[in-house]
Amino acid sequence: MKVYKKLLHYVPKEKWLAYLAIAFTAVSTMITVSAYYYLYELLKGLVIMNEAGDAFHYAVIIVGLLVAGSLIYMVSVLLAHILGFRLETNLRKRGIDGLISASFKFFDLNSSGRTRQLIDDNAAQTHSIVAHLIPDNAGAILTPILVLIVGFMVDVKVGLALVLFTVFGAGQIMLMSGDKSFMAIYQAALEKMNSETVEYVRGMQVVKIFGASVNSFKALHKAIMDYSKYALNYSMSCRKPYVRFQIIFLGAIAILTPFLVLFMDLQLNAAVIAVDLIMVLFLSGVLFSGFMKIMYVSMYAYMGISAVEKLEEIFTDMQQDKLEFGTLEKFENYEIEFDNVSFGYKDEMILENLSFKLEANKSYALVGASGSGKSTIAKLISGFYKIHSGAIKIGGKSISDYSEDAITRSIAFVFQDSKLFKTSIFENVQIANPNARKEQVLKALHLAGCDELLAKFPLKDQTVIGSKGVFLSGGEKQRIAIARAILKDANIIIMDEASAAVDPENEHELQKAFKNLIKGKTVIMIAHRLSSIRAVDEVLVMEKGKIIERGNDAELMKEDSKYKYFQDLYAKANDWRVRI
Repeated sequence: MKVYKKLLHYVPKEKWLAYLAIAFTAVSTMITVSAYYYLYELLKGLVIMNEAGDAFHYAVIIVGLLVAGSLIYMVSVLLAHILGFRLETNLRKRGIDGLISASFKFFDLNSSGRTRQLIDDNAAQTHSIVAHLIPDNAGAILTPILVLIVGFMVDVKVGLALVLFTVFGAGQIMLMSGDKSFMAIYQAALEKMNSETVEYVRGMQVVKIFGASVNSFKALHKAIMDYSKYALNYSMSCRKPYVRFQIIFLGAIAILTPFLVLFMDLQLNAAVIAVDLIMVLFLSGVLFSGFMKIMYVSMYAYMGISAVEKLEEIFTDMQQDKLEFGTLEKFENYEIEFDNVSFGYKDEMILENLSFKLEANKSYALVGASGSGKSTIAKLISGFYKIHSGAIKIGGKSISDYSEDAITRSIAFVFQDSKLFKTSIFENVQIANPNARKEQVLKALHLAGCDELLAKFPLKDQTVIGSKGVFLSGGEKQRIAIARAILKDANIIIMDEASAAVDPENEHELQKAFKNLIKGKTVIMIAHRLSSIRAVDEVLVMEKGKIIERGNDAELMKEDSKYKYFQDLYAKANDWRVRI
């Protein structure tokens, strides 16, 4: 009930289907078991009374009850399946909605393979628990009770024999359930293997290019070996009770026959004993089937609660550390200030008590080794993460005071690997401002240096990008991304390694596009190509989350600065050539 209470929370409008399915299953079970009693009446007439007069009458009743029970059970299963599909759909929708609004920190800490596996697999798993186990649950509970009632109606000895089978079967089922903590380990191993498999499949092209084997993917190889070990251990832990369970029920005739021979009262009618024995064997088979359902109910109940808990955990993780926005819609100015800001992705802090100001309508470059905190600062300004302490201000007010729409309108972020959608070039740019007119989009493409790019294609700006259209180089993608940022016309521009993947032939065009993008804006640039930042108003050199130097290119190059050291290294790297 704990499992279903959690599951039905996600289908509030359709939960009545669960209760209706249980009611139909209960009716189906009672009808079906009543057919077993009429089977006894049939056998009694034929074997004990040696009368065939009512045989046809009882046969018709038995067939009618079994058919009616089956049809009603089918209705129950149909209702449960409708509920199961709706539940699975709602959980997937909840996952998609959660991903759309998830904090950026969630994506940093969770791989796409693991996230997709958790949502897809666990949502699918809840379908089976609802679609199949709601009818099976009701039937599994009612069947043993009704079978025992029929057994005692046939004969007290038959009823007592069935009670013994029931007690023994229940005991073995409990032993077969296994150690719950071990089941948790097994489930974790299965989850790990599934997520690593998704990542492996996504990297298949790398495997093919370099001729690597699965052993080269150590995480996947370890996940497979761990899963096989835990699956075997879990199966072995259930082996003995399962074997005993099968021996008792499948070997019932071999067990009961010696007792009948030794303790049979010779004064009794042999036909009565034969009918009683037949009913014991038949009804013990029904119990066996019922207990098998109970065994699977127990297993799937654990898997069900595990699936729901994992989904709820990931839904919660999606919303953790998400910036809470306010109601302000307008900025007084676009000056940026960090006031004793501390932030870390996990336990390790990237920034600690960092303070600095960036004046509005000026260009800045963040320089430093990898891991120094450059990209973190850029993402914090954009409101991607919730800081641990301190305040980030724009126009003198905390960014948490502004509405999400205000932040989104005012900041344009050009990433190193800009993502384009599988639609036309025009639509990819217009995403930045859905209300923009065609001439505005074309002007943005022109300012981003895309004229030569559009001239290559017969359909110009209507050319489709992706699997059903053309494929673009890194530099061409970046120019379209810059056109998108130009059309957005945000007052703060952040470029994180925006030219890193660009070939030398496209860099000149890209730099011209940058100049059109940053005119009259507050600009923050992060670049390893140090030649592209010499013209900025101020350079901030970072090291281990701290700003160790500030100044323009000329000022910093005059001194024995870290910035000069980086520029000298960059110059040496550019002068380096392979000599034959």
